[in-house]
Amino acid sequence: MCSSFLRRLSLACCCVLLIAPLAARELLAVGSNFPGVFEQHGSGHSGLATSVLRQTLEPLGYQVRFELHPWARAQHMVARGEGDILIGPYKNAAREQLFAFSARPFYRDHIVFYCQRGSVLRWRGDYQQLLGRRIGVVRAWAYGAHFDSRREQLELVTVERVENGLKMLVAGRLDLLASNQRNTQPELLALGLADKLEQLATPIDLQDGYFAFPRDERYRPLREEFDRALQQMIEQGRLAQLAADWQVEIP
Repeated sequence: MCSSFLRRLSLACCCVLLIAPLAARELLAVGSNFPGVFEQHGSGHSGLATSVLRQTLEPLGYQVRFELHPWARAQHMVARGEGDILIGPYKNAAREQLFAFSARPFYRDHIVFYCQRGSVLRWRGDYQQLLGRRIGVVRAWAYGAHFDSRREQLELVTVERVENGLKMLVAGRLDLLASNQRNTQPELLALGLADKLEQLATPIDLQDGYFAFPRDERYRPLREEFDRALQQMIEQGRLAQLAADWQVEIP
């Protein structure tokens, strides 16, 4: 599923080269609901990403508009040049063929498994233990090189959202759900499932989240301006302060 999605997205990315040179000073930043990083409340958007983009780009004369979409759709938009900035992707080789990533990440996630409380499985990083188990993965998510290189060996079940995966897990339709702590903990509390599901102790991976831009050369000046502004924000400690405000971990 993941490789098929990336092949289609790679073809769409080629269309970006046919678009006229970047001229507008209003930028469209798109992403999915990432608690603490990018959220929508009514007609407004908030989170660490919105604060970072506003504080780095508005002093440079840009206005940033935000839209929330399903994650696969958000990636398609930026690959095709329909969006200017993708909020929060993890970096891997396949995505680097589609997007130009910011020089520095701006948050960090712990990728872990969730299971029914009391499960006999005590995973210690051995993927042989996972053979034959139904593992939920969220559509278009990346889970790190170790996990993604073993996708063909595993029995993966694609879910649209973390919420769906948790409901399937508690209903016994999944044995495990692969997710990240930041997205999952709020959902566990909202669904009232914290007493029924638990996180396995051994992590799948650590992943850093970036901003990404279309690979079109028209975006190089914007990306370089942004990289300089983000670096300054990091050096001045402003990113750390914003991350603390939003309770998001940074590298």
